[in-house]
Amino acid sequence: MHLFLSAGEPSGDQHAAHLLTELRRRDPALKAVGYGGPDLAAAGQEQHFRLTDLAVMGVTAVLPHLKQFFALRDRAAAYFREQRPDALLLVDFPGFHWHLAKAAKKAGVPVIYYLPPQMWAWAPWRVRKIRKHVDHLLCALPFEPQWFADRGVSAETGIPCEDVGHPFFDEAAEKRLDQAFLNERRGARTVGVLPGSRDREVESNGPILAAAVRQLAALHPDVTFRVAAYKPAHAARCGGVFAGVPNVEVCTERTSEIIELAECCLFVSGSVSLELFARRTPGVMVYQASRLKYWVFEKLIVSDSVTLPNLFAGEMLYPEFFPPRADSREVTEIVRTLDSWLSAPASLAAVQARVDAAAARTVKTGAAAAAADAVLRALPAPAGAGASPVVVPFQRQAA
Repeated sequence: MHLFLSAGEPSGDQHAAHLLTELRRRDPALKAVGYGGPDLAAAGQEQHFRLTDLAVMGVTAVLPHLKQFFALRDRAAAYFREQRPDALLLVDFPGFHWHLAKAAKKAGVPVIYYLPPQMWAWAPWRVRKIRKHVDHLLCALPFEPQWFADRGVSAETGIPCEDVGHPFFDEAAEKRLDQAFLNERRGARTVGVLPGSRDREVESNGPILAAAVRQLAALHPDVTFRVAAYKPAHAARCGGVFAGVPNVEVCTERTSEIIELAECCLFVSGSVSLELFARRTPGVMVYQASRLKYWVFEKLIVSDSVTLPNLFAGEMLYPEFFPPRADSREVTEIVRTLDSWLSAPASLAAVQARVDAAAARTVKTGAAAAAADAVLRALPAPAGAGASPVVVPFQRQAA
């Protein structure tokens, strides 16, 4: 089997790498090429470009890289024409991936979309692109197949759509935590601060997080606020943003450990919410949005929530705030919410109980294996394909 895989965000790179690992278990001779990041490369992808270096959001952030994106599209289109892979396998990152899908379809290469865009949440008219450019959908949320079927995307219309489960739960369960890091900090009160994995997220949300933490540190001097930086450059930036804020520790590549330690977290919107959910850690979501951007969001968003655990649970487990600036009233609300949890153990315990109950119902592992089997069903199966996946509940690591 010969696949062209493309993942453009750090989380997508992680998910794609787990899927590639499962595919190789079923077909050790698999040839995997394409675009991705360090995790896909480590999983054996012959990487034509490190696409995660261009993980940006929004028109103004994309514009400086536009020429490079078009060059990557053209390079992939030439590969599709000349090398004829068995399929193009896309993971999230829709802005760029629509262009790859269009090029693959033009070359006669089937397109499989793993973790398609959350159209049910905002801009649902994009489903037209699925109908036009995609051959098979592998979804992560249980309600997505029906949502797509209602809009003409199903096996009956020639575009099968399957729920394979969310791979983040696999990755959280498999993650080996740094026990030395945990042991050094156990016993002290911890609030996790998770500023996101994209440069722009850290830049725009960092000052808001720091403003909230400054107020909370004054109210709770016995709490250490541990900031989880995705990479050293983010740690340097956070060190500057949080300079002068008491009781702050900036840590690099320790997101999972901080979530495990924390009584609760203040986090930037993103897939990290699923790890909070898997580890049963309460939290408050923040995402910087100007008044204009929020007005646009309100026009585009058709979902009651943008936080995935809330959608899994069908209730607002993780409160959501969209402050435009560090001095906005939303920051006051964030501080009030977290202060109520930190000041009253019974209040936090009630939130914890709701998170525990929802996670027990919905957090399951086995997604990467299920996705690999679905890919093999969509393509000619190699000899000796693997057995069906075993789906088991996620278990939080013991203290």
